[in-house]
Amino acid sequence: MITTRHITQINWKTLFLLLLAVWFGINILQAIFTEIIDDESYYAFWGEHLAWGYYDHPPMVGLITHVSALLLGGNLSVRFLTVLIQIFTLCLIWKLLNEKAPSTKKVWLFFVLSASMIMFSAYGFITTADAPLLFFAALFLWIYQRFLKEESWDNVFLLGLSMAGMMYSKYHAVLVIGLIVLSNLRLLTRYKFWLAGIFAIILLVPHLLWQISEGFPGFSYHLTTRGVGFVWKYFLIYWPNQLVVFNPLAFGAVLYILFKYKPRDVFERGLHVLILGFIGFFFVMAFRGHVEPHWTVAATIPMIVLLYKYSLRDRKLLRFVKYGIAPFVILVFVVRIILATDNNLSRTLNFAGKEAKFKALETLVGDLPVVFTGNFQNPSMYRFFTKQETTLLSSLTYRQTQFDIWQKELAWQGQPAFVIGYVPGLSQDFIVGNYKFHGFFCENFQSANRLSITFDLTEGAYFAGDTLDIGFGIRNPQPNEIDFHHPELPVTLKAVYYFNKRTMFFVDCELIYPIKKLAPQGGEKGMLRTIIPDLEGEFQFGLTLDNKLVQPVNSRFVKLQIKNR
Repeated sequence: MITTRHITQINWKTLFLLLLAVWFGINILQAIFTEIIDDESYYAFWGEHLAWGYYDHPPMVGLITHVSALLLGGNLSVRFLTVLIQIFTLCLIWKLLNEKAPSTKKVWLFFVLSASMIMFSAYGFITTADAPLLFFAALFLWIYQRFLKEESWDNVFLLGLSMAGMMYSKYHAVLVIGLIVLSNLRLLTRYKFWLAGIFAIILLVPHLLWQISEGFPGFSYHLTTRGVGFVWKYFLIYWPNQLVVFNPLAFGAVLYILFKYKPRDVFERGLHVLILGFIGFFFVMAFRGHVEPHWTVAATIPMIVLLYKYSLRDRKLLRFVKYGIAPFVILVFVVRIILATDNNLSRTLNFAGKEAKFKALETLVGDLPVVFTGNFQNPSMYRFFTKQETTLLSSLTYRQTQFDIWQKELAWQGQPAFVIGYVPGLSQDFIVGNYKFHGFFCENFQSANRLSITFDLTEGAYFAGDTLDIGFGIRNPQPNEIDFHHPELPVTLKAVYYFNKRTMFFVDCELIYPIKKLAPQGGEKGMLRTIIPDLEGEFQFGLTLDNKLVQPVNSRFVKLQIKNR
């Protein structure tokens, strides 16, 4: 029987391995018994379709779910590699500490600080793009630390590899690299650092070619589409969210270090800049839209390093860790136990209750493909829990997703399908057990999302009430005919006056030469007439093909300055 006395006699290496094994075991159990969240099901779908890139992120998270599914089933088919990756991430962070006189007390300190970081702990069992980003960021910082001491070719190779690994994980890697360079501008005078960067770019060529072939979806989404303008709610919740990411006690302790102590060397200055840079950058981003709390999670690594080092130098800080941060770890552990069970809190936080719902939907529709409108989470979860065919039809009111690249609905044109959504005269309520679904069984499905429209209208000033006669062309790249007078899902051409995703106006267009059908791989040209609605201000004007399910993105948009006479 192992007693406390035996534990105190364990050397630091044995204790480190023992705590690492316990960490791994806890995360494996958590991964098994905690229902996957909706984003994880989306990434699991990616893993079924390996590619050099995806609409939202680079390909690493898709590779993780793919390999996990090859090895294991159930929740571990999504999470196993994530659990494994964090073990190596912890080892790298320990290496970063460069501890000259390790001891069991220092090992305990390291694991307490690591476990206290809320989102860092969560990414030990939840699979997102942040899990591999944390691993490669830790590798990058460790190699950078070595590179400062010795610019060997091994370090050049590993530095380039780690930079490419970060970029293949998440585009936030640009911030990690950029902030380190900002903290040490002399790197720009070191030719071997440039060679490491060139090597990283060479490794990234397959992803860059994928972005080019798909029209740069990831870049345009993150740089332009996500910005919705200033919203007080998004601005005000930024700091509370950061307290949740890092935990308020650890976050406060880090701020204490940053303002009391100056960096002791170039590497430590880089840690300071990483923390302040990540938090400051995304605070500025909160002025243009919602900032997801976990976007700053890469700052966890330098936080752990600084907390560890200065806790050993500052007795007040060490006491705060012992009597404040350490007990907080118990609270984190209790919350994790709650999340692994089916209760109101875990359902509220999206960790329970989904499987039964989507299994009920499968009972209703059988093997029919299910077409969702709205967000990408629902079809992803339906696919994960049932393994049945499904897709999402995106619209102007919701962003495009990976489903717009896959275009799975093209395989079901003219075939039966079940549509989730409200269509007047077709949709009805279906009750299955405790669940209600709103939709309809479509006998002859058709969609218009992949049709493209061109039109002749120049940017400029226009008056409300003006009649516009616009030449247009519609191209049907699909292998099926599009019936504008379809008995279930007819298609209507509409003008769109777009202010933002919450404010847009749809106006019916009169076709001078009505279109009845579009042949497969065919097209039509014509003239439309529409009246500018009673609006004032700057709007984006475009055309959409409304098929009762969604108003998809079918055309480019031009700026119109609408005035009242």
